Amino acid sequence: MSNGSHTSVLSQQAVNGLNVRSDGVYVDCTFGRGGHSRLILAQLGTAGRLFALDRDTEAVAAGGAIGDRRFCIRQGRFSRLTELAASVGIAHADGILLDLGVSSPQLDDPARGFSFRFDAPLDMRMDASGGTTASEWLAQASQPDIREVIRTYGEERFAKQIAAAIVAARARGPLRTTRQLAALVAAAVPSREPHQDPATRTFQALRIHVNQELEELSLVLPQCVELLRPAGRLVVISFHSLEDRIVKRFLREAARPDRLPARLPVRARDIARPKLQLVGRAIKPEPGEIAGNPRARSAVMRIAEKTN
Repeated sequence: MSNGSHTSVLSQQAVNGLNVRSDGVYVDCTFGRGGHSRLILAQLGTAGRLFALDRDTEAVAAGGAIGDRRFCIRQGRFSRLTELAASVGIAHADGILLDLGVSSPQLDDPARGFSFRFDAPLDMRMDASGGTTASEWLAQASQPDIREVIRTYGEERFAKQIAAAIVAARARGPLRTTRQLAALVAAAVPSREPHQDPATRTFQALRIHVNQELEELSLVLPQCVELLRPAGRLVVISFHSLEDRIVKRFLREAARPDRLPARLPVRARDIARPKLQLVGRAIKPEPGEIAGNPRARSAVMRIAEKTN
């Protein structure tokens, strides 16, 4: 679903995965510009309820334009899910959606500093009201720390060379803009991947680190399980292999029965059931969706249901 400059990926598949009940309570942990939220509201009856949250003040402002008494939105990291849901009177939900990564409005706004397509301040914060910018972090981080972030979060094989170039460059003056960093990376990378700017992986790594995206994901997943009612659905859309790995491992572990010592005599009714059961296989966008929205090409959606 397209809303303004943002097209929600796997929008209808995600909402179908939630198995929306007309009188249910649902949580959209990553409102963005509300593409998924609007589809959920379209399936809710008068007794239904939708709660959304987002770190970005601009996203929350966009959510404020939805004039629907069944809907409310709050600003905050989704690692605070339990606390934020309780603040609006939600103790249990019938479905929770996580659409991870950066949104198109964030990427396409030069002032946010997420993209090397524009010459802009090197910011990259999803919540621009506080925290450390990418420029500030690069100014004080050690060379080994910069190398590790770029290598781990960007899966960049030239992380050592890029980190060394950053440290050498900042000795001559601060790295303040996206174009400065992109040019520096391009000069440091000895070979280029076809159809990809050499700065892509470095920018991705810095964005993930500045916003603590993987830590946030690891913190919210257990809260989702606790917040869900029995038979409630969790739907997660990932755009990065590291994100998807965390989601896949968490869901598989939560869907696995307790491991007991071999030959231990235990009655079946005394064995704790898994908290989740997986629903189908991982879902990826169809070629038609990717053609219309190239940013969908790396998306992976996973669905799980809470057991009784």
